[in-house]
Amino acid sequence: MNSILDNRPALKAGIWKVAEVAGYLWQKGWAERNGGNITVNITDYVDDALRALPALEAPRPIGTVLPHLKGCWFYCKGTQKRMRDLARDPMGNGSVIRILDDCASYEIVADAPVAPTSELPSHLSVHNYLIATGSPYKASLHTHPIELVAMTHAKKFLEKDVATRLLWSMIPETKAFCPRGLGMVPYMLPSSVELADATIRAIDDDYDVVMWEKHGVFAVDVSIMDAFDQVDVLNKAAQIYISARNMGFEPAGMTEEQMKELSDVFGLPK
Repeated sequence: MNSILDNRPALKAGIWKVAEVAGYLWQKGWAERNGGNITVNITDYVDDALRALPALEAPRPIGTVLPHLKGCWFYCKGTQKRMRDLARDPMGNGSVIRILDDCASYEIVADAPVAPTSELPSHLSVHNYLIATGSPYKASLHTHPIELVAMTHAKKFLEKDVATRLLWSMIPETKAFCPRGLGMVPYMLPSSVELADATIRAIDDDYDVVMWEKHGVFAVDVSIMDAFDQVDVLNKAAQIYISARNMGFEPAGMTEEQMKELSDVFGLPK
């Protein structure tokens, strides 16, 4: 069967990187059943031959108008599809879509008429914001990291930057590789417009990774692997904290002076 990935090595590499991350999510236990979503802006990989391809079916409404996405193309995980299946067959468990000129609808172009995730409007709204602000970020990831989600069941960690400071203090790499910390969004209905708007406000507040209370995380970065790495590092810090508590003590953590020194030496964002 022909695929749009044939003879397009850059596009193929980009989508198989999504498949690699999907495999990691499943292996870590962060992607139960069809849990989690990935959406990547692949517009830079699109050539004239791709632009000329007919749609596989009639246009679908996004449910909102996103003016900065005109002419953009995305790879999206399919609705009800499992990350473990996407890992072995990304084009059978995801789809390539193009946004139409009305900025309110899209077409599925390849490889099969796999309907994108039900959270597509939320993901596309974030990408619309990223383009509008001149961000280089191309990838959005939603997943369910166990220890980070567990921490959101304690109200104290939902206060602004309480979890950030704690996680930074567990191991130097956390601040080094997640220097913007962890934003917090109170519980809202999954896939809702309210949740998408709250996530965008948190990203606008300078966070790259946003925690959804009792649900999961939403991360953005230049690539899907970079988005995954940020979540992975933050969750490792949460594991260290929970491991110490399970051993019967409150971990001391790095001091404010030690973390400031780290920021100064490595030129991390303030």
